Amino acid sequence: MTPGRFGDSRRRRIGLLGGSFNPAHAGHLHVARMARRALRLDEVWLLVSPGNPLKPVRGMAPLADRLASARSIADGRRIVATDIERRLGTRYTADTLALLRRRFRHARFTFVVGADNLVQLPRWKRWRAIARHVGLAVLPRPGWTRRALAGRAAHVLRRHRRSPGGLLTESFAPHAAWCLVPAREHAASATAIRQARDGGATGERRGP
Repeated sequence: MTPGRFGDSRRRRIGLLGGSFNPAHAGHLHVARMARRALRLDEVWLLVSPGNPLKPVRGMAPLADRLASARSIADGRRIVATDIERRLGTRYTADTLALLRRRFRHARFTFVVGADNLVQLPRWKRWRAIARHVGLAVLPRPGWTRRALAGRAAHVLRRHRRSPGGLLTESFAPHAAWCLVPAREHAASATAIRQARDGGATGERRGP
């Protein structure tokens, strides 16, 4: 079921996997499934961004196409593709999470990211507020995992790292926890898919 912008009162554990999904691919589905199983989440929402402020507009497919792509890998029940950020009028993750926490008051949200995004996290608007209020589940990515664990965000948040089983147990902790989800790395890349589709791929590039 697609989440409504005005929220609801159900008690659920929900993973939020944001991205451009330009296009969605097997790697996104792998991350969603691994996070859901490891954290015992009721649902994972694929948050299709109206426009990532850190990504160029050139080469970005229309939102409707990217949403359709995300829906093609979702099952509509445990893994749900949504354009709720467009309907909320948000572009920055910090703003999206703040509204979701207010409108889905009984939900426990976990923000699911690849290791590449943990590296980039200090560039995000109010990134420390994101990490303070919402648990982070980090999935390994080829070429990024070691760099992420040695990076600035991991260093700043080192005291709050937990095992996946402990990520959602500290309901009243003053700072949300984060974890590295033990999962195999998946090599799928939206950049490589676009290059192959456009006839310009000579080898796979890693990218979100």
